Amino acid sequence: MKKVLAILLALCMVFALAACGETGGESEEPASSDGGSASSGGDTIKIGMIGPKTGQNAAYGSSMEEGLTMTIDQINEAGGILGLQVELISMDDRGDPNEAQNAFNSLISQGVSLIIGSATSGATSALTSLANEEGVVLISPSATADSITTEDDYVFRACFKDTLQGSIAAAYVESLGITRVGTIACSADTYSQGLVDAFTVACDERGIEVVAEESTATMNAQDFTNQFTAMASADVDLVYAIYYYDAVGPFLVTQARAAGYDGIIMGADGYDGSLDYVSEGVDYSAFNDVVYTNHYDASDTSPVVQEYVTSYQELYGTTPLCFAALASDCMMMLQMAIETAGSTDAASVRDALADTSVTYEGVTGTFNLDETGTPVKGAAVIEFVYDESVGGLDGLGTQLVTTISSDEIA
Repeated sequence: MKKVLAILLALCMVFALAACGETGGESEEPASSDGGSASSGGDTIKIGMIGPKTGQNAAYGSSMEEGLTMTIDQINEAGGILGLQVELISMDDRGDPNEAQNAFNSLISQGVSLIIGSATSGATSALTSLANEEGVVLISPSATADSITTEDDYVFRACFKDTLQGSIAAAYVESLGITRVGTIACSADTYSQGLVDAFTVACDERGIEVVAEESTATMNAQDFTNQFTAMASADVDLVYAIYYYDAVGPFLVTQARAAGYDGIIMGADGYDGSLDYVSEGVDYSAFNDVVYTNHYDASDTSPVVQEYVTSYQELYGTTPLCFAALASDCMMMLQMAIETAGSTDAASVRDALADTSVTYEGVTGTFNLDETGTPVKGAAVIEFVYDESVGGLDGLGTQLVTTISSDEIA
């Protein structure tokens, strides 16, 4: 009998402890003051960031982090969101899809359900299915591949997509009266090949003939001599060459001129920041007649742009790349969605972002999202310019050529 009583008492103690753990245990995540999960411990809203802070595209991730840090600090100084302070948890994916997935899983384990990232289409593509499976909002600042966003899911972006950027580039070429062009792409890269494909289709629609097509095996290419020798032989007036800043600045442009190609070189948003990688002592005039489409122009006189650029320069001592501005626009979109939903619950935020009637006024323009979660907006066409009277690297700069709206290519 004593043994039976002892067993019953022990079981009662176990059940009591279990009940205590369910109702008041320390492992329970505190709820936010608005009734939804704060993606954190209750007094902050955790925002995750995934981007390449080291590796080949480190300038993109670093710019993202700087833009987000500044914007979140400004939000917190103004009282936060829904009365909660915002906390940024930044992860490095090194531009690698596998590392991006590892970063995503780490953020999930920390209770983060609102994520900004990644910078490139390749890394972001590795995250989209995970975001949908986990019910986590993912907003990319700069992944332009068309396939990134689809209807009725948790994935959005602040940038235009490849087909739009390619069409804008073709519209600019047509405005110059050019009818013969060439293309150079990395055949293995989603961003590079996707943009060239979109540009080629748009050129065909506008009666522009692509008479020469060249490629490299990787985005790490450092020798473009053969490709531009072929362009010179084809006698094209413009080459659409899609690579990143770390290839454009030190290799692509100067090698094109050395190979005998003296026409226009046109790129895309990946050219932003190229002048920081130009080698000392080269023929700086080689960068004349090099243009690229971009998400915004830092010299835009709009109050939104100038306030942002001034704040960024005061804080970091440099002009913000488009990746900083786009990341800040992602945070602005999240803030509006959270405030509209009155909650930080990912499903509620997702529903607010999916509302195509909402107009966002960002650093990179005023826009609405389409039914897939992609902005409908135009682009700036920017050119490199070399001022011989200044000379040296200091003589290299950029200036706005024109802006092309989405309506102009419809």
